[in-house]
Amino acid sequence: MLKKLFFTLFYIHCFSFFSAQISDTLKIGRKEAETIFLAKNLDLIAQKLEISQAEARTVQAKYWPNPKLSISEVNLWRTYDIEEQPALIGNWGKNTQISAEIEQVIQTAGKRRKNIELQKIEVEGEKYELQEVLRELKKTLRNTITEILYNQEQQKIYQGQIASIEKLTKSYNNQLNLGNISKAEYVRLKAQEIEFKKKLISLKQEIEDQQAELKALLMLPSQSYLVISDSFVMPEKQLSELEVAQWMEKAKENRPDIMISRNKEKHAAKNLEIQNAMKTPDVAVSIGYDRGGNIMKDFIGLGVSMDLPIFDRNKGNIQEAKLEIEKSKLETRKNMLKSENEIVSVFRNYIRTQQVSEEIDGNYESTLDGLLVSHEKNFRLRNISMLEYMDFLDTYIGNKMIILDTKKELNQYYENLQYVVGQDL
Repeated sequence: MLKKLFFTLFYIHCFSFFSAQISDTLKIGRKEAETIFLAKNLDLIAQKLEISQAEARTVQAKYWPNPKLSISEVNLWRTYDIEEQPALIGNWGKNTQISAEIEQVIQTAGKRRKNIELQKIEVEGEKYELQEVLRELKKTLRNTITEILYNQEQQKIYQGQIASIEKLTKSYNNQLNLGNISKAEYVRLKAQEIEFKKKLISLKQEIEDQQAELKALLMLPSQSYLVISDSFVMPEKQLSELEVAQWMEKAKENRPDIMISRNKEKHAAKNLEIQNAMKTPDVAVSIGYDRGGNIMKDFIGLGVSMDLPIFDRNKGNIQEAKLEIEKSKLETRKNMLKSENEIVSVFRNYIRTQQVSEEIDGNYESTLDGLLVSHEKNFRLRNISMLEYMDFLDTYIGNKMIILDTKKELNQYYENLQYVVGQDL
């Protein structure tokens, strides 16, 4: 038993020592964290680059197709028995035939304009994608901060109990050496101390995982150790069920996933216009020059070419584009229904948690702390038994955790409500 106790205490000491050595503590508030997040998060930066890429595609769509130059029928050897012609360059070209043509494709049925409009719709889509990425990452950031804050508050509870019980354990150890108490009483107290310390280690391990996620979001170095300096976030005013309908309307206007669906509808409609335009073949206009290959010595001629839409009238692509419009409309409708259900569900959970919070008296927590001090004093003076003290200690920890859990859940439901509405309330 004593050997196991020694190794447990040694592990706790080493964990605390190395944690202190490798950490560079940084206190940070929620607003400061969000400012750093918006400036440095690589996912946001990458998404912004995708907007720039879409804008570059819009610029590219504005250009006309390049003209095509063809040079052919150039003979590389001298041909006899032909009519000699004037030289082209110096003495070269008297016995040379050459043909040249420039061709320019002209897009018909407004294809170029429609393609530019399509690219602009894609730019809008990338902006909505950025908003969606931002919304998701903000939720992750805020919930991670809440989890760290929650575990920080738990640490304070257990650190306070460890500091108190260590004094009691030391006092009981002295009494044990003097023969005033039984060894069983000392071991029971020491076991409680170890249990608290193991719980504290478990909390620190959870915080390390949360620290890694938060530092990744804020692009902070690995040796940093973040301490959240704020308290739990609560709404500035009482939330009412009368606001639910307003939130639903706000969600339709602000939620990025709904805006993305609507943008896809616009994209599908514009794509249908383009596919219909594809039925009309483009026209290629050309001007050609021929030397020595015609009854005319220098022949210049105009030409026009186009595909004949006999077999392919682009019917399959047009049908696909029509179906894409129906599909995107269903997606928009689904996202709207999803937002309404999420708002109602999160709000109800928030109200339930708020009711529990209101039932906890404002002075209840300070009353608990006062009672704990009183029980510790009476236990030290041996006015109450160890069983009574331990029983109250369990009640105290349990009630402190209920209060803390309620604050955390209230905070999380409020943050989730802002997430499902699509904007800060």
